[in-house]
Amino acid sequence: MDSTQSRGPAGARGTRGRVLGIAVAVLTVVGATGCSSGGGDPGVPVQGGGPDAGLTGTRAPSDTAGGTLRVVTGEVDSLDPQRSYLPGVWNLMRLYTRTLVTYSTEPGATDQLVADLATDLGSTPDGGATWTFTLREGARFETGRPITSRDVKYGIERSFASDVVVGGPTHVVELLDDPANPYAGPYQDEAPDRLGLAAIETPDDRTITFRLRTPQPDFPYVMALPSSSPVPAENDTAGDYGRDPVSSGPYAVSSVDPVTGIVLDRNPQWDPATDDVRTALPDQVVVRTGMTGVERDQALLAGSADVDVSGTGVQAATTARLAEGAGGEVPVTERVDEVTSGVVRLLALPTNVAPLDNAACRAAVAAAIDRRAVQETLGGAVNAVRTSQLWPRALDGGPDEGDPEPDLAAARESLAACGQPDGFRTVLAVPDAASSVAVAEEIAGQLGEIGIEVEVRPLAAPGFYATDVGNPDNVAANGFGIVLATWTADFPTPGSFLVPLVDGRSISPVGNTNFARLADPAVNDLIDAARGAAADPAAARSAWGEVATAATAAGAYVPLTETRAQLLAGQRLRNGVVMSAYTSYDLATAGVR
Repeated sequence: MDSTQSRGPAGARGTRGRVLGIAVAVLTVVGATGCSSGGGDPGVPVQGGGPDAGLTGTRAPSDTAGGTLRVVTGEVDSLDPQRSYLPGVWNLMRLYTRTLVTYSTEPGATDQLVADLATDLGSTPDGGATWTFTLREGARFETGRPITSRDVKYGIERSFASDVVVGGPTHVVELLDDPANPYAGPYQDEAPDRLGLAAIETPDDRTITFRLRTPQPDFPYVMALPSSSPVPAENDTAGDYGRDPVSSGPYAVSSVDPVTGIVLDRNPQWDPATDDVRTALPDQVVVRTGMTGVERDQALLAGSADVDVSGTGVQAATTARLAEGAGGEVPVTERVDEVTSGVVRLLALPTNVAPLDNAACRAAVAAAIDRRAVQETLGGAVNAVRTSQLWPRALDGGPDEGDPEPDLAAARESLAACGQPDGFRTVLAVPDAASSVAVAEEIAGQLGEIGIEVEVRPLAAPGFYATDVGNPDNVAANGFGIVLATWTADFPTPGSFLVPLVDGRSISPVGNTNFARLADPAVNDLIDAARGAAADPAAARSAWGEVATAATAAGAYVPLTETRAQLLAGQRLRNGVVMSAYTSYDLATAGVR
């Protein structure tokens, strides 16, 4: 997966290539992979559990406590829960942050929510415009102070301080802020307790009520993000909070070191009786960061790491080794879980760039695409699954999945219908990453067969989603008739995936994620209908399926593939449960032997 993937409705805010000026932005690890192929602890049997054992079951189940869980990952953007936008870091935060609700640890159901700090998943009397949660009793910060509703409110308020707390999701700002009287965050709050955000009410220590600008049935998923976790105001150090975040979970950040990495030790104030999610089996968790994909793979194969939380799976260069065994050990393939990641690679055809502003010209592009060739360019079926729908495979209830072959005759007919019988010229904007550029060149070759001359224009990854294709005027000014992008949602619901891409009301001048600038009133109406059906889950899924079908029919997007990831469990990993929302093994229940 490219480091330039755009994630979630925040658009450029979700670009995984961000670099923030914090202490743990880059931690170079010395000797990360310097172990022999038979590495790991002597005498520890290698337990696999079989291929895909962690998808619907638990890989190597165990209730043994103790030991050190050794985690590896790539970039860590921030340890501040309100500033991170990387799923691997969100997985790590399950160890030291708690939220009102969180993802289940039940195998096969890890995309579903369960109560965490709250007693339930919240209640709404008016279809999602007002949400109330009740906090359970007994939960404490590592300081020993009880966690209250005001701590949850204060943590959420920090996301409003865009001049200090930057980089994380801003769903709460979009849902709770008053455009006529915007809230500037707690650091400019003149209220004595710095809790002046009127949209959140805390009538007592255990009750918190949210009053949204518009109904949002997915609001509990927003509350499951680490950015919605409590922060004690008396310990908040503003932009430096990520150096020493205060724990509400079973572990606390003990140290951050350029060589040894991030160390988390047990939080003695955590009471397992108040937490139905986390098992907290290891005595310590050590995270080595800043590692390349190949380095992470080598560490897992050598036995010097137990789990990789980066969310990318093993690298293509490692795939060939997965069938190898070593010295009579369990074959490596027994320790692999293959998952689709929810990351959809697609072409956006901006409707404000001629001649792609003509639906027939867009249809010509769609008809000429050979998804099999794109899949092979990405390394074959092990790395990518072909898709023709704006719908991640892990979500139930989507449109019927077709697998259309290229139809050059139909493409030429569409060219004639749009007044371009001999084809036309356009620019394909692509993030400057090797796999994306290779796909772009393959697409250019395919379109050349029907007379569409494509200039592949690689653009610097850091600004690609934020400014290059995130500004509709810039797209039009540069003639970007095709945009090659990858997209995944912040949480596993159809609305989270679809709305930022296809709702015409979501188009913005900066950080725009409606890359095609699709502004179809019929699609907008279907979105409203799907939201209105939230009380009936089956009807809602069907309605969202209609949104996806209508958006695809408009020709503004051409889905290509969904990324596959092979997760490799370390030799010592126990209780390996695949966390589908983060494309990794769940750290909340992981143990070691």
